Amino acid sequence: TVFKATVFVSGSRESAFVHAISSAGVVFAITRACSQGELKSCSCDPKKKGSAKDSKGHFDWGGCSDNIDYGVKFARAFVDAKERKGKDARALMNLHNNRAGRKAVKRFLKQECKCHGVSGSCTLRTCWLAMADFRKTGDYLWKKYNGAIQVVMNQDGTGFTVANKRFKKPTKNDLVYFESSPDYCIRDRDVGSLGTAGRVCNQTSRGMDSCEVMCCGRGYDTARVSRVTKCECKFHWCCAVRCQDCLEVVDVHTCKAPKSPGWASRT
Repeated sequence: TVFKATVFVSGSRESAFVHAISSAGVVFAITRACSQGELKSCSCDPKKKGSAKDSKGHFDWGGCSDNIDYGVKFARAFVDAKERKGKDARALMNLHNNRAGRKAVKRFLKQECKCHGVSGSCTLRTCWLAMADFRKTGDYLWKKYNGAIQVVMNQDGTGFTVANKRFKKPTKNDLVYFESSPDYCIRDRDVGSLGTAGRVCNQTSRGMDSCEVMCCGRGYDTARVSRVTKCECKFHWCCAVRCQDCLEVVDVHTCKAPKSPGWASRT
């Protein structure tokens, strides 16, 4: 809880990601609730009616198109409310990242169609707009997090510009941040970091979960543990899947603690 709260109020790239993904989540949840008839204030997209045309020809709008415009409007009013009261750098940063999150959901809105005709000849098509799985939005914002751009307030205090002139100006789709991230390798009470000591790491990975990256060069401990897993699963007519319990022995790797354990403090 301490870690989450501290990151959320800082101006780091982690805070930028938290604001973007939270805003995107509100858009997705509200839009999905509208399509499923769970809210009285909205329903399917009322604008998707009648006939239209795309690269494949004419089609009729049908089914239930996700009313993403309502989801975006709701999220803008709900999530941005607190930030609109402030005029400082953090408020501008949060508003920008909130908008980037909303735009990310809309980016993956796709048209789905169903064919009608003899033997599925598709002489007639009924189409609707649907949101993609939220995982796509999350993966997209994760890439934006890795490429987030550090900015500073401009002279009149109405916006921001890049902190390093060698980098491009951020677009509305980019995430922005003001403060450099703390060292999350070390347990630090001031920034709310729990550190990575004791974290399970992947010895064979080359990614962020690898022992080399996760353990920050401190090395790792290996323990051999036994665990019960489901195995030899078979389908039985009808209709059940029955498995046996198998005991397997695996190596679990955990990051070593720093030589001086305990909470760090800058005070």
